[in-house]
Amino acid sequence: MRIVVVGAGGVGSLVGGLLARAGNDVGFLARGRQLAALRAGGLEVESPRGTFHLPKVDAAGDPASLAPADAVLVGVKSWQVREVAPAVARLLAPEGFALPLENGVEAAEELAATVGAGRVVGGLCHMLAWLERPGLVRHMGEHLRVTMGELGVREDIIASGQASEKQAPRGAADRSAGPGGSARVEALAAVLRAAHIDATVAPDMGAALWEKFLFIAAFGGVGAATRSPIGEVRAIPESRALLQEVMEEIAAVARARGVRLPADATARALRTLDGLPATATASMQRDLQAGKPSELREQTGAIVRMGREAAVPTPANGVLLAALLPQELRASAAAQPT
Repeated sequence: MRIVVVGAGGVGSLVGGLLARAGNDVGFLARGRQLAALRAGGLEVESPRGTFHLPKVDAAGDPASLAPADAVLVGVKSWQVREVAPAVARLLAPEGFALPLENGVEAAEELAATVGAGRVVGGLCHMLAWLERPGLVRHMGEHLRVTMGELGVREDIIASGQASEKQAPRGAADRSAGPGGSARVEALAAVLRAAHIDATVAPDMGAALWEKFLFIAAFGGVGAATRSPIGEVRAIPESRALLQEVMEEIAAVARARGVRLPADATARALRTLDGLPATATASMQRDLQAGKPSELREQTGAIVRMGREAAVPTPANGVLLAALLPQELRASAAAQPT
């Protein structure tokens, strides 16, 4: 299986590096200083799953030199998805498919508008990873999971009372062509697992996406507003209550849109935050604090927008958006070419 990673940032470099270390045929579509570093010195990975150096990686700035790909893992920021969608289309082999790993719930739809709905699989990831410098990716904690599934709902699995996610089987691929598990999803899950990346197949990808969204948008939004790591945020009763309020608003928006979130989705998200290293921060928070463009409008802003569309009040998220938007607008303006 030929795999190309679009966006060699923290997530893309970590996942792509582990896949390449396991012997897979991996390419990286990158640009700027990261592309130069990958070409000059390869890729270094520091992770609880292994610290290693790949002295030579297949990295390029032109999709044509990396195509054709059986699977394209899209690891850019949410606000860059539309920008890279044409490159993803050029990378894909005739039977290839794209797997978006962005935070948020709209990346698959945005990719599908360019590459075609049948060529996109729903996806998300749980990991704390960032570029320490060009060419070096650092991974913190034990979370390293990719969840994927065909876009839609496996009614047979949901009706059986199983959880909203199932661990992909380690044997032969599921030959079902329906939503959730499919031959192509199971094949990629097996490749990821062999590279020591946890892989989960979701029978209801919409619910999985919103459950992750509930977690990451609250983590990033409250963290950015307080400018504090999660250990401080979760330990202070007032900021912990804000986390919960933000999550409950997101859950209400999801359910108003017909998403079948688990009844305990907020409690599960809080437990996940309680298990993170005390110094952990979300990528949106790190970007805002560094004066970089962030996913504020694709996370907190999307909640407020979709809440308005569904007539669901989102006052806590609205305050976070109003408080953080001036920083976001300054960063976006500064990043524009002069």
